[in-house]
Amino acid sequence: MTPATVGVLTADVLAGRYGPSPADLVATSVFWVHHGTRLAGGTTTYRNQYLLVRVGAAFGACAFEAGEVDPEVCTAASGSPLDVLLRAGPGALRTAALDAYLAAQAPHRDSVATPVVLPAGPPEARARARDTAVAGLLDVAPGARVALIGVVNPLVAAIRDRGAEPLLCDLNLRVTQWGDPVTAVMADVLETADAVVATGMTLGNGTFDLILDRCRERAVPLIVYAQTASAVARAFVGGGVTALSAEPFPFSQFSADPTVLYLYREGRS
Repeated sequence: MTPATVGVLTADVLAGRYGPSPADLVATSVFWVHHGTRLAGGTTTYRNQYLLVRVGAAFGACAFEAGEVDPEVCTAASGSPLDVLLRAGPGALRTAALDAYLAAQAPHRDSVATPVVLPAGPPEARARARDTAVAGLLDVAPGARVALIGVVNPLVAAIRDRGAEPLLCDLNLRVTQWGDPVTAVMADVLETADAVVATGMTLGNGTFDLILDRCRERAVPLIVYAQTASAVARAFVGGGVTALSAEPFPFSQFSADPTVLYLYREGRS
C-alpha cells in the first residue's frame, strides 16, 4: 500500500514494515559534497550541496540549502544506528537516512525500472541525455502546461521539445538562460498545470507532501526526477507519483563515464 505522506513512510520503516529494524543497521559513513556547475553556454551557476548516508551497499542522498547543515554532523552521525538518524537531526540527514534504508532493501538495479545509460562525455551532453529521459516520462498533448518545480535549463528545453509549455518554479533561480520568469511560489504553477515535474529536492525541503496531495486532488500526473531521495520517491509511484527518474549516488555530474538512471512508471510491476 502506498504511504499517504513521507512521515507515514518513515513511521512504517521504523516499525519494521519495509524490512529489518533500522535499529539493527548502522550508518557506516555520513558525508557531504559541495560543488558548483555552469554548463557551457549557460549563465547560471548551480550550487549543489548533498548530505549522504551509507548503509551497507547503499547510499542515501539529500540536497540542502546553504547553511542548513553544519559539517560536524558528518562526524557525529557516522557509525550511528540508522533509527537514531531517522528520528532526530537535520531534515536532510533524516531524508538521506530514509533513502539509504529503502535503497539497501531494494536497490534500483534489481528493480522493475527501465535502466537508461547516460553516455560518456562532457557535462552538457550527459545533462541533455538525462533531461531528455526525464521529459520522456511526460505523456501530455502539445500545448499542455507542465509545472517544473526545481528548474534546470536543459530540462526546460527538453519539455519545450515535447511541445509543452513549462511553468517554472524554483527557490533560487529567478530567470532561465532564455529569459523565462521563474516564480518562488508553488501555488502559481500547481493550480494551473496539466502535469507536474518536481525534483527530489522537494523531499528534502518538506514540500513534497503538499505537491503530492495537490496532484492527487486535481488528478494530474506527477513526475519526479530525483537524485535526492530517489528510493523514497519510488515508494509513492502508483500512489500519486505517475513516473520517476531515479538517479542513485554517485550522480552523473561526478563522472565522464557511462552511468545509469532508472525510469519507473505506475502500473508496471
